[in-house]
Amino acid sequence: MSALASARGAVIQAVYFIAALLFIIGLKRMSSPKGARGGIVWAGVGMLIAGLVTFLSPGMHNDILILTAIFLGGIAAWWSGRRVPMTAMPQMVALYNGMGGGAAAAIACQELIRGRPFAAAPVVLAVIGALIGAVSFSGSLIAFAKLQGLIGRSLRYRSQQIVNFLVLLVTVALGAWVMARHGAAPPQLVIAFFALALVFGVLITVPIGGADMPVVISLYNACTGLAVAFEGFVLGNAAMIIAGMVVGAAGTLLTQLMAKAMNRSLANVLFANFGEGAVATGSITGALKPIEAADAGVMMAYAEKVIVVPGYGMAVAQAQHKVWELCQLLIERGVTVRFAIHPVAGRMPGHMNVLLAEAGVPYDLIGDMDDINAEFDTTDVALIIGANDVVNPSARTDKSSPIYGMPILNADRAKNVIVIKRGQGTGFSGIENMLFYLDNTRMLYGDAQKAAAELIQAVKAI
Repeated sequence: MSALASARGAVIQAVYFIAALLFIIGLKRMSSPKGARGGIVWAGVGMLIAGLVTFLSPGMHNDILILTAIFLGGIAAWWSGRRVPMTAMPQMVALYNGMGGGAAAAIACQELIRGRPFAAAPVVLAVIGALIGAVSFSGSLIAFAKLQGLIGRSLRYRSQQIVNFLVLLVTVALGAWVMARHGAAPPQLVIAFFALALVFGVLITVPIGGADMPVVISLYNACTGLAVAFEGFVLGNAAMIIAGMVVGAAGTLLTQLMAKAMNRSLANVLFANFGEGAVATGSITGALKPIEAADAGVMMAYAEKVIVVPGYGMAVAQAQHKVWELCQLLIERGVTVRFAIHPVAGRMPGHMNVLLAEAGVPYDLIGDMDDINAEFDTTDVALIIGANDVVNPSARTDKSSPIYGMPILNADRAKNVIVIKRGQGTGFSGIENMLFYLDNTRMLYGDAQKAAAELIQAVKAI
């Protein structure tokens, strides 16, 4: 019997190792749009075999409940994946990420309430993982609600940071008390600790402005990974440890990338309430100058080089297919066409890349900010579709602007700029855009899909 148990344990560990390799390969492939779809499949296979082999673990029980939960969760994921539009993908990512953190916190809660003997290190990891997972869960739900429009963009009150600090202090104190009991803490103490951790996740996320949600989602993604890894150490589950560390590392790097792209520290993101009600207008002069689609189409048709800058407005209008159709017509006329992507374009990292890939735009026409910025100086027309802060020259010149110092796409340096915009509002972050008032900028008002269709007709008529 011991030999059989030993062989079973060896098989489980071997499969976990293979699953870990598949996670890493999948993550690597997901770093490029070309391999992203395959990367998801590789990682999914790793998750599948890790889940299946877990049923061989000694002491497994309640198999029916586990399988029922997996079935219901799978059906819900399949349904939502099919029904949720690309514009709502950031909300979906936030929600799914929160579920991971909540699962890690629930595991820790169950282990601590069960009161099994803990070594010193595992109980510390259990409590830390519980705290991080609970904050990630409730914070991600608030991020989802903000992006979905279920609650206001920010809710603030006097002495808010002091209240948050006090709640965190009490939560940490309760966690330390749980640690001191080495797994023998009364259930009421454990539940109070978890409740306060959930409250802290809500309090710290509620005041954050909507424009910072890409960074917040990435941060909570990192927290979920760390929570899963910590609980993996507690349970002695290698798959959870490796998967959690990979997700945590990826989320951390992505958070740093997003913060760098906005030229802001993580502390500034969490505590400065960026973009809510702060409209920088003091240094802006001039007037908005409209243009008709027919004139804009002629301008692009006779250009030598056009750079398209997509933003969230394009996603809302689902205009990516029409935009690519327009670009194909320009390419047929001999116009050089490129797409410029800012790291924080849209409402989550990679949002614009996915939309363009969905429309069939070749990857070699898509350039990141660092690669394509120098090309704007030799560009005849920069076509801005629903983007705002990522092309705002105030980030370079206006020290009073909330986005001062943020790296931007140099669209204003093109010979001509055409901005497709639904109206004269300030956009999602609430910051006025100096680009719209420059002498070389013309505004094409209307829904992005309709405007792109009109531009297509204008180019065809030439």
